[in-house]
Amino acid sequence: MTRRAARSVRGIATAVLAALFVALAGTGLHRQTVVWSGVDLPWGVAAALLLLASVQLWLAAWSRSVVPTAMAGVVTYAVVGVLSSAGPAKQLIPGDAVGNVWVFGIGGVTLIMLVAISRLIVSRTRRERTAAAVAEAEPLSPR
Repeated sequence: MTRRAARSVRGIATAVLAALFVALAGTGLHRQTVVWSGVDLPWGVAAALLLLASVQLWLAAWSRSVVPTAMAGVVTYAVVGVLSSAGPAKQLIPGDAVGNVWVFGIGGVTLIMLVAISRLIVSRTRRERTAAAVAEAEPLSPR
């Protein structure tokens, strides 16, 4: 197995484990609210989606690839889908507004993170190529 293939397998395996953590922690977190002036404000769903975004960014920085980020989004969405499709008595994610934001927000956050990460990776690669081309074209002059 080549070094690149081993790195890809390790990145995907890490993404699956991270996605399982995000799906379970986010499902437990998404129903949290705070009462402010008599109104329940659901802060947990925002925290759960922020957790997903931060784990996806960490995976991209660690692996230097968008593949683990995409894998984490797909696995998180699948696990949350299974948790939300249980029977009415066993359902962890009801079909109300907060539950829908959590379930469908996973897809939105994943798409946003894929675009942002791909732009970061492309700009970093472009900077490295430009610096290498400048160094090759203009050798340092002795002083």
